[in-house]
Amino acid sequence: MKERIHEYCHRLHLPVMADRWSAMAEYASTHNIPYSEFLFRLLEAEIVEKQARSIQTLIKLSKLPYRKTIDTFDFTAQPSVDERRIRELLTLSFIDRKENILFLGPPGIGKTHLAISIGMEAIARGYKTYFITAHDLVNQLRRADQEGKLEKKLRVFVKPTVLIIDEMGYLKLDPNSAHYLFQVIARRYEHAPIILTSNKSFGEWGEIVGDSVLATAMLDRLLHHSIIFNLKGESYRLREKRIQQEKQKDQ
Repeated sequence: MKERIHEYCHRLHLPVMADRWSAMAEYASTHNIPYSEFLFRLLEAEIVEKQARSIQTLIKLSKLPYRKTIDTFDFTAQPSVDERRIRELLTLSFIDRKENILFLGPPGIGKTHLAISIGMEAIARGYKTYFITAHDLVNQLRRADQEGKLEKKLRVFVKPTVLIIDEMGYLKLDPNSAHYLFQVIARRYEHAPIILTSNKSFGEWGEIVGDSVLATAMLDRLLHHSIIFNLKGESYRLREKRIQQEKQKDQ
């Protein structure tokens, strides 16, 4: 009987139940646990394990450069960020509203950290999330186009529930290739949100993409349904370096 139960569990793709049912059955018998509670605990253990595996898979597929949550963000060091507004984003209501989130500001002040924190929350809720820099996105689509695989590659960036495009403006885009970024933005418009970080103001986007008309078309779609954060302040890395230098002087 034990062998048959073990076999049936695996045939039904219930590996946790296959491993734990015997020990849990013995425990239930010893402690007079009702059959319904015994079954519930088995099913619960299976679901918890499946959810954990699913989240790990989503994290791997997301290509996030690192894992950071909002709990490790230093709001005291970044007073220009409204913590209440950020935590409201963690409800993920922006996904249903198809709203884009844009973090603007100089380098090193936490834009990517905030974007990743929201992405991690989306993954925890079971939403497929994908992270890529603007420069890499354009380069990958250009190569795919040259290989005759543009549509297939576009689906990689269009399909996820949440797409994080990082570092818009850190490097100028090839004017002949910037339209690839536009295609992603246009296809996700009013279908799925984009979280974008940029060190440039909207007025500078024409210079970034090398085409003011194309930049206007991108911004028109990004800003129509959007939540914008303008971050200010000193770079975390520069501030830490300054603090270390001051400590060294005091010594």
